[in-house]
Amino acid sequence: MADATPFPVEVSFHNMPRSEALEADVRRHAAKLARFRERIVGCRVVVEAPHRHHRKGKLYSVRIDISVPGEDIVVTHQGPRNHAHEDPYVAVRDAFDAALRQLEDRARIDRGEVKTHEVPLHGTIRRMLPDYGFIATADGREIYFHRNSVVGGGFDALEPGQAVRLSIVHGESASGPQATTVQPVGKHHLID
Repeated sequence: MADATPFPVEVSFHNMPRSEALEADVRRHAAKLARFRERIVGCRVVVEAPHRHHRKGKLYSVRIDISVPGEDIVVTHQGPRNHAHEDPYVAVRDAFDAALRQLEDRARIDRGEVKTHEVPLHGTIRRMLPDYGFIATADGREIYFHRNSVVGGGFDALEPGQAVRLSIVHGESASGPQATTVQPVGKHHLID
């Protein structure tokens, strides 16, 4: 059977006879990975039927090994997680969907498009005055904040020693950095 993909696709069957129709379906799904052809060196797919001693429905497992420069992407879909996998075509479809997601994730990482979630700056209330206060940060700075910076108007409820999350703007104040947003942190939030 000729490959319609720009990379070699090897298909094998375990514990079951070779099926030309199922192999054609595997190759059709593999062809959808061709948009990542510059990354894919080869693809090996194993479709496996469960051993005969299984008492429940035959849940097929599918393993896809995709060789890309510098690493291999391995996807394994096997029962008994999903009874829809009693149909080998569904098991193949789900495995290739997972493989596609992994290739897309890998491509985003390679392009530098992965979002990184910065941990918001945390500190503790150092001291409070009638309309403003100061927050001590983990790096030893003391940050000024005004009552209007406190989220939800909770300025009067703040106490020295209380943990807060804050956003800082530099250059807005002649006396140094200033917190533009101050939000009390509940006792169940982790502080890094």
